[in-house]
Amino acid sequence: MSIRFVALETALVDALRKGAPDANGQPAERHIAPGPGYPCRHCLAPIANGARFLVLAHRPFPEPQPYAEVGPIFLHAEACERGGGSAAIPSFLGSQRYIVRGYGANDRIAYGTGGVVETAAIPARAAELLADPDIAYVHVRSASNNCYHCRVERA
Repeated sequence: MSIRFVALETALVDALRKGAPDANGQPAERHIAPGPGYPCRHCLAPIANGARFLVLAHRPFPEPQPYAEVGPIFLHAEACERGGGSAAIPSFLGSQRYIVRGYGANDRIAYGTGGVVETAAIPARAAELLADPDIAYVHVRSASNNCYHCRVERA
């Protein structure tokens, strides 16, 4: 099973940078990165120390429903090239492990698919989940805070 990591759409990110409301109806907060640990969900790379970034509430689902989790994400405040598109593990996944969880075409959690996996094992676990025709896509989320990082789809 071929997979690809998928970053947030550029049109959405550009709108958020210009002040469009986040999932909570608020403009993004603007900050300066005081050090490492801020992963941009658009370029899928770490935000450099001293760089300007946005923090905002994001719902990575098309509409609100009981399983449509909302949580904080980070984005470069300045334009950056959209990342992802391949099976290569994005550079912003710098922690030792992440939650990998499958979702159905109805955008709801596919029960029994979620688990914490070592970062190097993310592609294999995502491919395993996506081999099931009932799994439409996979999320990669923080193992410590459950924050959304990126999506994985069939290539």
